[in-house]
Amino acid sequence: MTPVHFTFTSTFMLGLTGLAFHRTHLLSALLCLEGMMLSLFIALSLWTLQLNSTNFSTAPMLLLAFSACEASAGLALLVATARTHGTDRLQNLSLLQC
Repeated sequence: MTPVHFTFTSTFMLGLTGLAFHRTHLLSALLCLEGMMLSLFIALSLWTLQLNSTNFSTAPMLLLAFSACEASAGLALLVATARTHGTDRLQNLSLLQC
């Protein structure tokens, strides 16, 4: 495994473990998801550059657009839960309440 592959694999795994173990606030969960998406974007961009192929050149841009949409939807949910519940702690949120 090259150092570049190890770096992006460890970056993705750190985001995944942060999402799994530090779920106290909604904002920290969203930041872990964003870190995972950015590590995938950089890894996919470098993979496209290594192949020197134009067939996969649009894939990183689609992933970046998806990441931006995910971030905006997450921030909208964060504002909505902070207004309705008064906090962004995930323990106070329940799927049974509307």
